[in-house]
Amino acid sequence: MRWLELAILFVGLPIVMAYAIDPSWMWIVLLSAGLVAIVLLYFTEGFTWHSLRQGTINWRASAILGIVTLVIASVLCWWLLPDRLFFLARERWYLLPILAVAYPIILVLPQELIFRPLFFKRYGGLFGNETQAIWVNAILFSFAHLMYFHWVVFAMTFVGSFIFARGYLRGSFPQAMLDHSIAGLMVFVSGLGWLFYSGGNVAH
Repeated sequence: MRWLELAILFVGLPIVMAYAIDPSWMWIVLLSAGLVAIVLLYFTEGFTWHSLRQGTINWRASAILGIVTLVIASVLCWWLLPDRLFFLARERWYLLPILAVAYPIILVLPQELIFRPLFFKRYGGLFGNETQAIWVNAILFSFAHLMYFHWVVFAMTFVGSFIFARGYLRGSFPQAMLDHSIAGLMVFVSGLGWLFYSGGNVAH
């Protein structure tokens, strides 16, 4: 049953989102998947909601991650989408505070519930050890972005998942939330976030 759940949630759903659902439904699908994750976590042995508040946060590491992400994303944006470089900061600066609040709640929280506590608490034991589980987690997190059909999105989410997973396992769920939020916001600030919005139809 655990393998079947894993296949449906982490493989089947991204395929359906990429090939069978209009992109405008992405928000509803993501929030629905987040609700499913909450239900599954409730029935997961050994998981407690209190654990989501436990652990530590390495603020310095998160700040460094944000700086490095901004530099890399800016270079990639300059290369692939030069017209979009720092577009929000230049043309839509008033959206940045809204994005800073809405992005972690609407996008990061459901993703992190699914790919960190749910994956590692409910399905982590299906793999040989923690290292293997982190690799599989990164592959599946990248695959979850199949609907964007762009190698930059796949590469950045693969690397990002390694960082977020280690932040969760070595630190805390808040650490993973913070890292994911900062990295994602820096991608949007750079302008490269356009790929995560419109997908590979705008750049190849």
